[in-house]
Amino acid sequence: ILVLLAGLYLVFQVAGWTNIALTILGGTGLLGLILGIAFRDITENFLASIFLSIQNPFSVGDLVEINDVLGFVQSMTTRTTILMTLAGNHVQIPNATVYKSVIHNFTSNPNLRVDFTIGIGYEDSISLAQQTVRQVLETHPAVLNDPEHLVLVDSLGSATVNLQIYFWLDGTQHSWLKVKSSVIRLVKRAIQDAGISMPDEA
Repeated sequence: ILVLLAGLYLVFQVAGWTNIALTILGGTGLLGLILGIAFRDITENFLASIFLSIQNPFSVGDLVEINDVLGFVQSMTTRTTILMTLAGNHVQIPNATVYKSVIHNFTSNPNLRVDFTIGIGYEDSISLAQQTVRQVLETHPAVLNDPEHLVLVDSLGSATVNLQIYFWLDGTQHSWLKVKSSVIRLVKRAIQDAGISMPDEA
């Protein structure tokens, strides 16, 4: 379109119709339309960066999830927001996409809730399993007592009674991935030491 309009302008100029060419381009708004289309993404991202700076939904270093991308905020330019994923990859998300997306900020509240599921045998005592898991949570140094941790019966599977375990930790002090791994390891050991079975589908 730009080449075509430039060609028409040259034709009009050679024919001595320069004023007519400028009138057509300016008066009909074609030039403005073309420029608007050409710079739409740039303008949209720039305005989105301004709105994000005003609203301040996250800061540099926050752990956020934007458009199904989980990572730490590295920086925000006039065009993109840069995240570093947990795998160490840099991801650039256009600010317009960030502004329109649902933003999960896991750092704004220092307390993070973590959950996982374990399955015990039907012949085992549910109360004993719950008590065993609670003892692990109460003695773990990274698990908070307030908010309260929970060990709830979640469902009856084909081979196991499934318990859903919820606990909280201070995300500014501990890595939730490491704490979750530690808690699962200790819960498994405690369950086995208590003589509670953890059967599989087979």
